[in-house]
Amino acid sequence: MLKNPVTLSIALALAAASLGAAAAPAEPAAHHAQHAMNPFFQQSPLPYQYPQFDKIKDSDFAPAFDRGMAEHAREIQAIADNRKAPTFDNTILAMERSGQLLTRAAIAFGNLTSTNTNDALDKLDAEYSPKFAAHRDSVYLNAKLFARIKVLYEQRAKLGLDEQGVRLIERYYTDFVRAGANLSDAQKTRVKAINAEMATLTTQFSQNVLAEVNDSAVIVSDRAELAGLSDEQIAVLAKSAEEKGMPGKYRIALLNTTGQPLLPQLDNRALRERLHKASVARGSRGNAFDNRAIVSRVTKLRAERAAIMGYSSYAAFGLAEETAKNPEAVNAMLAKLAPAAVANARKEGAVLQAMIDREQKAKKQPTFALEPWDWAYYTEKVRKAQYDFDENQLKPYLELNNVLEKGIFHAVTELYGVTFKQRTDLPVYHEDVKVYEAFNADGSELALILVDPFARSSKRGGAWMSSYVDQSALMGTKPVVAFHLNVTEPTEGKPALLTWDDVNTAFHEFGHVLHGMFSDVKYPYFSGTNVPRDFVEFPSQVNEMWSTWPSVLANYAVHWQTGEPMPKELLDKVLSAEKFNQGYTTTEYLGAALLDQRWHQVSADQLPDADGVMDYEAKALKDVGLDYAAVPPRYRTNYFSHIMGGYAAGYYAYIWSEVLDATTVEWIKNHGGLTRANGDRFRAKLLSRGGSKDALQLFRDFAEQEPDIKPLLERRGLTETPPESK
Repeated sequence: MLKNPVTLSIALALAAASLGAAAAPAEPAAHHAQHAMNPFFQQSPLPYQYPQFDKIKDSDFAPAFDRGMAEHAREIQAIADNRKAPTFDNTILAMERSGQLLTRAAIAFGNLTSTNTNDALDKLDAEYSPKFAAHRDSVYLNAKLFARIKVLYEQRAKLGLDEQGVRLIERYYTDFVRAGANLSDAQKTRVKAINAEMATLTTQFSQNVLAEVNDSAVIVSDRAELAGLSDEQIAVLAKSAEEKGMPGKYRIALLNTTGQPLLPQLDNRALRERLHKASVARGSRGNAFDNRAIVSRVTKLRAERAAIMGYSSYAAFGLAEETAKNPEAVNAMLAKLAPAAVANARKEGAVLQAMIDREQKAKKQPTFALEPWDWAYYTEKVRKAQYDFDENQLKPYLELNNVLEKGIFHAVTELYGVTFKQRTDLPVYHEDVKVYEAFNADGSELALILVDPFARSSKRGGAWMSSYVDQSALMGTKPVVAFHLNVTEPTEGKPALLTWDDVNTAFHEFGHVLHGMFSDVKYPYFSGTNVPRDFVEFPSQVNEMWSTWPSVLANYAVHWQTGEPMPKELLDKVLSAEKFNQGYTTTEYLGAALLDQRWHQVSADQLPDADGVMDYEAKALKDVGLDYAAVPPRYRTNYFSHIMGGYAAGYYAYIWSEVLDATTVEWIKNHGGLTRANGDRFRAKLLSRGGSKDALQLFRDFAEQEPDIKPLLERRGLTETPPESK
């Protein structure tokens, strides 16, 4: 996924990063001197303006935020008060250049609270979120500033600007209107209050999710209960328990998804049940980290704000600027997919139930009904029976560094001529992080990439890309982007071996990296991944295709000990099983996507209070036919971080983007596959353009056609009947 970006025009986009801000008074000179060594007070002297992680202290952020907001407030007011007639340079470009100190500090802070947080950073996050929201409002609700933008908007066709310049004016005008610039004073006052409260609540939600992941870890006392796991995996669990002050025990940490990675292997059904129930209970246990009241309040506040803006629901408001345009289009697309997905999932479930029945009969024991904690375990058994391999056969061939350097980097070199070199001279925020420099085919500098692969208690779950420095010709900046996974860190001296899902995720996230590092736009506003939410996943999904491209797979899928390539017969089994379990995969995703829409497509008075949140969720799934108990949503409401952040009413974006992705993949295959010509075309016509042109037009420019849902249905096997059990 894409982490909510804090772009260089933050200064006007802090809310998108769940950071918000009230203008602070100017600091006295003595205070300036006291913080003269603050690394944020000047541009980083490191290559690419790379952050000075070795000099950044937790105590640096508050002074940087305070001064940054004060400076930005003065810059904005100077633009608004300019007595000269508004021009593109003295209004729009002046805004693009504003807030640089605030941007530096906010970007570093937003990234560190996601990757390596602590109590001090969490406290700052909670303290400054409402201040940042107020600061953002002070910009967007500045009537004099909006009046200047409106003049330029009305004259935009006569200003002699190029396409990007005209689009930049249009985007600023739209952003101000959507923030409430045209509202009455009373409405503006209410919107400001809503924004401040939501900033506090969404920050608390995020902190609760991380706290619950750590607090809900499953503790095992008897090693025998861990049957099915390797000695290496058990050693990792033992180490985790010891680090938490529980020597002799085993600690299974949770990831943020409903499904947990050890479920396919654990033979002990009771432990599988404990693990699943611990996962789905997060955020609804009645403890200090319970998120139900926050969900209720935030969704009601969003609906209220949308109504003030003149929309029937928050989804209607949020989707107006996406490629989908309205909830009806999203509902229509999801409705095409849901019935086929659930039907396939039920057929897959019947196959699993048949295997359970056979096994229990062979053991002369009573059978049992398939439950969510059984699905992954018996899926692996069916996979082995039908395709004669299981995930554990793959792992020795999927070593992390090979996947990255011989897989992802290799594919990028073949497609785009880009090469990579590790840099050890730049500071990092955690010892797990590596830094690579990317070079164009002609040897010129392109970007810096931070690679942060391992899970830890200070890091939020999931996988994502984020940006530290956005490319911009106006600012003279090249990209500094980051690539985050949550792979289990191996014990010392052992390699990090990935699951197939980990590999696919890595290729996906690096697709976001490519979108950021290939950016070639004039203005910060349009840089890299600053595109509609339901378009941003498209390029990253296209990049997944190279994980199974024969020449790429052969290059990285080598045994970590012997260096022997993955046997062709195993490789063939991987490829033949691509549609396996797609009913489940699609249904769990659609469950979450439709939940998101149900929370955001209604008015405030239709939403439940805290006590009714889980019942509302259950009814929502039942109403759309996704209440198949064996396949719960990928995220339940109480730990659905996406929809408390930038993906609110937008989680559908993954499958919406996949329609574009599947169409594009088909085009690439029909035009030669892994070639420089295809890579250069994708870079020039789409990846480099950022948000400087209408998103769907960028797709059309590359694929030379309209989006087509058929390739997606075929890819996911939703036009076929799943294989019967043997």
